[in-house]
Amino acid sequence: MKPLYHIGFGDDHGARYALLPGDPGRVEKIAAYLDNPRFYSQQREYTAWLGELSGETVMVMSTGMGGPSTAIGVEELYMTGVRNFIRIGTTGGIALDVIGGDVVIANGAIRMDGTPNEYVPVEFPAVANIDITNALIAGAKALDMRWHCGIVHCKDSFYGQHSPARMPVSYELEQKWQAWKKAGTLASEMESSTLYILCQILGARAGCVLNVVWNQERANAGLDNPEVHDTTRAIRVAIEAVRLLIEQDK
Repeated sequence: MKPLYHIGFGDDHGARYALLPGDPGRVEKIAAYLDNPRFYSQQREYTAWLGELSGETVMVMSTGMGGPSTAIGVEELYMTGVRNFIRIGTTGGIALDVIGGDVVIANGAIRMDGTPNEYVPVEFPAVANIDITNALIAGAKALDMRWHCGIVHCKDSFYGQHSPARMPVSYELEQKWQAWKKAGTLASEMESSTLYILCQILGARAGCVLNVVWNQERANAGLDNPEVHDTTRAIRVAIEAVRLLIEQDK
């Protein structure tokens, strides 16, 4: 296979499992948890490393921020033979019991983003694969992490969330935010919905584990609100999940 236009490589890597951070700067950190980590490719926002777990090749590739670049990366990774995708990202809490430093495992996403609308009607749900979700939960339990599993909010505009009052559509953003809160949404991020919809269509498996950076609703309520940027917990949970999936798949 010739190198694909956006990610810059073909199917010679042999990986069926991929870990997907958004930030290219996190790829090497995640790959360090694999055996024999090594640089593989870099083009645009797609930086890729390879390593091994339990005898299987595993790829770590960044997707950039948001749905469009995630969709391109996942589409092309699938073309090269990847069939299992786990996003490792960051998130801001919404539910008051979601605290900075916690791990959120997203079993479904609210589709407030635009990219999936060019794949399926808006009524179609964005849902994680149950095998991957269960493996992430098992990983969090095995590592004795503080974790939550549930629905996350997925949007296209970071500042639409954090500065909604200055937006011409503030009436919509603020009212829907209150609806997400009342419905028990755990946290907010920007890529899971696209990942889930694409993998559903492609016949691949997808899951998502997130590090909670902070919680604006806890701040608004005057509650303790630690700010934690270290993604190590989410990375370790994802590594344990991939290890378990490989053993199950064998």
